[in-house]
Amino acid sequence: MIAAANCSHRISIITGHYGTGKTEFAVNLALALAETGRQVMLADLDIVNPYFRSRERRQLLEESGVRLISSSQACSDADVPALPAELLTILENREIQGVLDIGGDPVGARVLARFQPKIVREDYQLIYVLNANRPEVRSTEKAIAYLRGIEATTGLACTGIVNNTHLCGETTEAEIRKGAALAAAVSEEAGIPVLCHVAEERFAAKLSDLPETVFPITIRMKKPWE
Repeated sequence: MIAAANCSHRISIITGHYGTGKTEFAVNLALALAETGRQVMLADLDIVNPYFRSRERRQLLEESGVRLISSSQACSDADVPALPAELLTILENREIQGVLDIGGDPVGARVLARFQPKIVREDYQLIYVLNANRPEVRSTEKAIAYLRGIEATTGLACTGIVNNTHLCGETTEAEIRKGAALAAAVSEEAGIPVLCHVAEERFAAKLSDLPETVFPITIRMKKPWE
């Protein structure tokens, strides 16, 4: 699973537009890393989106060996721009594999700007999660503009693109392939490699012909009303 996601760096910073499924990817990645026996910490740093927060799966994560830290642990429904002190543990302890789930726009990404000097000294990757069904990033030009905005805000260079095109319960193989085409176009234009294509387990075998690997996931994040 880890090889499929091409996430071998010590720190993986997950970003992307709201609704791309970046938190779903972050949670599945952290769980997959934990399966290898590594010390894994997942930081929920999304101070913008009140839904689909990785902290909602605290019990699952911790039972699987993933230590979860949150930007607002004291009140699970608060969204305040305060970062947990434990974030420094991820940045400074090189025995830890860290996954950072940050806000889905340049404003949300700003929480990392103050740590940029520390991050660039570590083995990190900034992953841009792309969903071709989000109107704000469904064209190559819009997707790249959004990506560059996040880079400018964080002071970090994007190192990889993850295609996570979906329509929640209405996702089809064709939708994922549509996202693969967009990811390829963004990759060529921006000069950033496509790391993998995210898909539920039921689609994985059907997508084996894609040039990049497929990262099979189990849906962990549910809508608030489900």
